[in-house]
Amino acid sequence: MSQLGSIIIAVILSIVVVAPLSWSLAIAHRKKSYEDKIGSAEIKSREIIEEALKTAETKKREALLEAKEESIKTKNELDREVKERRAELARYEKRVLSKEENLDKKQDLLEKKEESVLAREESILSRSKEVETLYNKGIAELERISGLTSDQAKEFLLQSVEDEVKHDKAKLIKELENAAKDEADKKAKEYVVTAIQRCAADHVAETTVSVVALPNDDMKGRIIGREGRNIRTLEQLTGVELIIDDTPEAVVLSCFDPVRREVARVALEKLIVDGRIHPARIEEMVDRAKKEVDNIMREEGENAALEVGVHGIHPELIKLLGRMKFRTSYGQNALKHSVEVAQLAGLLAAEVGVDIRLAKRAGLLHDIGKAIDHEVEGSHVQIGVELCKKYKEHPVVINSVESHHGDVDPESLIACLVQAADTISAARPGARRETLETYTNRLSQLEEITTSFDGVEKSFAIQAGREVRIMVLPERVSDDDMVILARNISKRIEEEMQYPGQIKVNVIRESRVADVAR
Repeated sequence: MSQLGSIIIAVILSIVVVAPLSWSLAIAHRKKSYEDKIGSAEIKSREIIEEALKTAETKKREALLEAKEESIKTKNELDREVKERRAELARYEKRVLSKEENLDKKQDLLEKKEESVLAREESILSRSKEVETLYNKGIAELERISGLTSDQAKEFLLQSVEDEVKHDKAKLIKELENAAKDEADKKAKEYVVTAIQRCAADHVAETTVSVVALPNDDMKGRIIGREGRNIRTLEQLTGVELIIDDTPEAVVLSCFDPVRREVARVALEKLIVDGRIHPARIEEMVDRAKKEVDNIMREEGENAALEVGVHGIHPELIKLLGRMKFRTSYGQNALKHSVEVAQLAGLLAAEVGVDIRLAKRAGLLHDIGKAIDHEVEGSHVQIGVELCKKYKEHPVVINSVESHHGDVDPESLIACLVQAADTISAARPGARRETLETYTNRLSQLEEITTSFDGVEKSFAIQAGREVRIMVLPERVSDDDMVILARNISKRIEEEMQYPGQIKVNVIRESRVADVAR
């Protein structure tokens, strides 16, 4: 243990002695290294400063050289510009001198011309004086020779010139009018021919009979009924004459009114299909047929408007258009005629450059009054105008309707075109037949005369106008009155109508009582 303690003590002593020495040596070494570094840094800084001074001196010399070169360059450019300016000024000076010389020359020429003009003016003045003197002498001599004063001579000359101008003017106007008429006639014919060629139409003469096919001949007896009740009922309700003859499997319906004939045809076909033919069933089928014909009229009116491309027509006018399908004018179907007139008016309007749609509208509605002219007093023109005004049609359309027969003057080019289209449509070969129109008018007049009597409910002209059947109201006309009524009607017909042969007046009075068993 004593040995170990001595070792420890020795170590401690050595540490105490050695540590200060080593610390002092370390400090001295570090101080020396710092001094060496500082010395080298100072040397290096001096070298850097010297190098910087040398570089700055070099840069200064270079900048001075560049400045000198730039100044020399600038001086050379200025010298060149000065030379150029001097040369340009010299050129300008030469041009100015030449212009001054030219101006001097021109001035000399103007002075010479002015002198010559003055001399000419003097000569002209002297000559004008001489001319005036001679003119006065001539006028005086002419007045002496002619015996007229100057004013009188002027008046005479003006009058003669005026007369000559008037003659030439009248001649020129006449030539222009003739040329315009020739050209207008040529153009009008061209437009009309073109329209006619582009609007092809089929013409079928309207007849006064319709044929209803039967499934067999036994059906004829059922149509006639017991003691003719069925056929008599159908004729009384429709005003159509049924002709049942030896023609196999067919019944002929005869009537001048196409609407009645169509109602009878539809009703008879429905009865044949139904098979139950008796008076009550006939009345029901006739009512149905009337409604169906009304629907057909409306559809036909819509189809006509669609065919010509006219839209926005009032529904009532559409229905009236459809009624025209069952109206004729001199044998020509009124609706087909209106459609054709609308198409022709549209084609003519396209040729002359006016509103095509408005022309078609006016053409389609020009005969609208014919739809109800048998129901309303007045001509179809007046009725058509009132209808168009009622349903607020365009003023051009109203004037076209009013003027298409020349009752009033047309106020527009479209009205004139409608007139032309109406004439073209009516003038087509086969379009109209005067005899048929006369015949139908006679039948219409016959019915109008009979219905004008008090107590008459309905009247129907049958047998091609050789017979008229009159249904009277039983509560207003007695059996005794029937005899007097028939006599009065026959006398009235004899006074107001012209017809071949005889007309049978058949007055029918029917009383009917119905009751229901419950």
